[in-house]
Amino acid sequence: MKELRIDHGEREPEGSGVPRWVWTVVAVVVVLAGLGGAGWWLLAGRAPTVQTAEAVAPSPTSAVGAVLQATGYVTARRQATVSAQMTGTLTKVLIEEGDRVQAGQVLAQLEDSALKATLNAAQANLLASQAQVTQAQAQLAQAQADEKRQAELLASGMTTRQAAEQSRTAVTNATALLEARRREVDAVRAQVVQAKVNFDYTIVRAPFSGVVTEKAAQVGEIISPLSAGGGFTRTGVGTIVDMDSLEVDVDVNEAYIGQVSPGMPAQAVLDAYPDWKIPSHVIAIVPTADRGKATVKVRIGLDQKDQRLVPQMAVRVAFLNQKTADKAGTPPPVPKGVLVPPSSVVQRDGKTVVFTVADGRAQLRSVTPAKLDVGAMKLLPEGVKAGERVIVAPPENLVDGMKVKVDETAH
Repeated sequence: MKELRIDHGEREPEGSGVPRWVWTVVAVVVVLAGLGGAGWWLLAGRAPTVQTAEAVAPSPTSAVGAVLQATGYVTARRQATVSAQMTGTLTKVLIEEGDRVQAGQVLAQLEDSALKATLNAAQANLLASQAQVTQAQAQLAQAQADEKRQAELLASGMTTRQAAEQSRTAVTNATALLEARRREVDAVRAQVVQAKVNFDYTIVRAPFSGVVTEKAAQVGEIISPLSAGGGFTRTGVGTIVDMDSLEVDVDVNEAYIGQVSPGMPAQAVLDAYPDWKIPSHVIAIVPTADRGKATVKVRIGLDQKDQRLVPQMAVRVAFLNQKTADKAGTPPPVPKGVLVPPSSVVQRDGKTVVFTVADGRAQLRSVTPAKLDVGAMKLLPEGVKAGERVIVAPPENLVDGMKVKVDETAH
């Protein structure tokens, strides 16, 4: 035991080690650093929501005075889903998709046996009422003849005054009866007209000339002008479109609507026929805005139409300063590069850049915009390819390679 005892001189002096409070401070710092790192990781990993726009190649209209471009669809101002004016079962359907029909042409027919019987009965009642009118006319003529004879006899003193008065009363009664019979004829004639109208409701006719774009019912189905619910009753026979009423509806960003005016020349290009340049003009600016998309609808009239135009086709419209290019000279060349919204071009570290989106991440591109804008769009000769999506108004904290979430609802 004496050998295990530590002499007083060999003990370390108190206070020579690291104080306990130092270790406490170190532990607190480590915990705070860990929390800060976790917070940074969470914030950095949260993908910001951005809106994108497609970089498009300039069209030939960009070089002939285009001040603005917009996209839209071909629409029909005159279109109708044709139905009967009464509920009934179809016995004939005389149309198919693609058929051209004329105004008043029979499209379908409903079962009409009951209404035909009602019409026949009304016509028979009319004949009977007319016969009663003829009978009342004969009675009136007889009463008038009797009155005349009684008047002559009364003048010669061969009859009584009472008999003469009775003959005059008979004439009055016969006249009233004839008038009543004539009113009955008018009432029955109105019933005949009503029966004819109801009978005509069994025939479905084209309200205007056009093309059948949809056949909605078949023989044997029940149709009705009002939906009966349950999916067993059709509300129409088919849809007719007046192809002469086709026009284009485009949505123009409200920031640029001031550059558009009624009557302004334009040029429309269908996505299905990119080589067909359709001379057009602005019909009207619809006086309301879509606050969800921040756009205003503009109606575009087409100066040329043919069978290639069909409703709901996608179309790109260029609003022009002049109606057409100088036909005498050579059309100017199409600008090189792509067109992007001005808000997609921003400054980062003294450089002009845009952010594209690929595989859910932002990609920074250094660009040099052309000195002259094309309409309301920025022209980028290099750095971005047509078809790529650029971020509109990128956030200040957006950096190259950051994950982003694209707002699919934005137009």
